[in-house]
Amino acid sequence: MDGGSPAILPATLTRAPGSAPRPAPELSVVVPTYNERANVPILAERLAHALAGCDWEVLFVDDNSPDGTAAVARAIGATDSRVRCMRRIGRRGLAGACLEGMLASQARYVAVMDADLQHDEKLLVAMLNRLRSGDCDLAVASRYLGGGSAEGLSKQRARASRFANMLVRRLLGIDLSDPMSGHFMIRRDAFEPLAPAISSQGFKILLDILATKPGSLRVVELPSSFHQRRHGESKLDSKVALDFAALLTAKLTNDAVSARFLLFCLVGLSGLAVHLLALSVATQLAALAFGAAQTLATVTAITWNFVLNNMFTYRDQRLTGWRFVTGLIRFQVICAIGAVSNVGIATWVYDYDSKWWLAGLAGALIGTVWNFVVSAAFVWRQR
Repeated sequence: MDGGSPAILPATLTRAPGSAPRPAPELSVVVPTYNERANVPILAERLAHALAGCDWEVLFVDDNSPDGTAAVARAIGATDSRVRCMRRIGRRGLAGACLEGMLASQARYVAVMDADLQHDEKLLVAMLNRLRSGDCDLAVASRYLGGGSAEGLSKQRARASRFANMLVRRLLGIDLSDPMSGHFMIRRDAFEPLAPAISSQGFKILLDILATKPGSLRVVELPSSFHQRRHGESKLDSKVALDFAALLTAKLTNDAVSARFLLFCLVGLSGLAVHLLALSVATQLAALAFGAAQTLATVTAITWNFVLNNMFTYRDQRLTGWRFVTGLIRFQVICAIGAVSNVGIATWVYDYDSKWWLAGLAGALIGTVWNFVVSAAFVWRQR
């Protein structure tokens, strides 16, 4: 030995005398949480009753909830080793939380369900039995299969859910009654090969799993009742529609266009409208010279794009406080360089082939790709 770091010994040599190794549980239930303090103890107790006789654990993956959800989960876990908590700092998003929780499991089977008590925990045993039988890789709780119910959805959410399911079936060819379900169980060895292609963005990881390699999984649906929320507030908002459109586009293009890039482009289009509006106000109302007005409009549009990208495109890596300020400065510089490259490429293409629309499109595309790639590396990936 050289007196440096101690050698890493096999577990059989480092265990205390007389202690026996404890195998991983058969089932891990992954529950993403954000401000679900009141629901965590209730769900943990319900799981204990529903899974009595099973070898299981529940992993609450918390996005640093300000209401202390993680502390509640850890307090329960201090006296019950079946309850674990993973607290994520600086990362947000339902799909990302599910993905990290599933990859943290060593169980043979992994289930995903919400913390809001709307999913039926009693269905977990039926799902587990179907997977144990070996006739399927994935069991999905369906609100729309015969015997199921979506009573916990408002009329507006029910219409949106059915419309989204219809789009998924028609556009992606996923022949399930409820491909947008948030309650499912999968064999971990079937999920592991798909994991690198799963997006951490969005809110429906099941849809991503089903669309990543269509037909690669044997799927069974089980009827399920979707209950009313008892505590807390729904996390569904206008961002969900953007996430859904982005994920659908990504899968329709076989992931050639990433969901994050699509959101980045949509934000950029809104920035164009802001630029024109700011330019109009500066020249018509403020009577500024065109050069000054154009500069002001450009800075305004870039700031707008940064704020929206921080809210939507990169909300799982959202910048706050001083990092928001430094991120804005970096984004302004990156977009300024992108504008120069935009003009340079467009001019080069126009000199080669004098089609103005082709030159303009080429410049805009290069500028957008530059802004996306470089800002991803130097603005939202700071650690």
